[in-house]
Amino acid sequence: MPRGRIEIIEEYCKGCQLCVKFCPKDCIEISTDKINPNGYLLPIFVSEDECTGCGICGWMCPECTIDVYRYIEN
Repeated sequence: MPRGRIEIIEEYCKGCQLCVKFCPKDCIEISTDKINPNGYLLPIFVSEDECTGCGICGWMCPECTIDVYRYIEN
């Protein structure tokens, strides 16, 4: 069961790839064809099953374009 998920605010992303580099579970990749209006290749969330909701991707983003949600277990 997934423990977290992220949402990327695409219009502000500058494609720096820090989220990709620092995700400990490799849940984020840079798209080869998804580009925002400013011309930057965008990260995509590829592995919801592996995401722990740790928040490292959001902390590393210099533009604060990643919202991290952590699921609470019952």
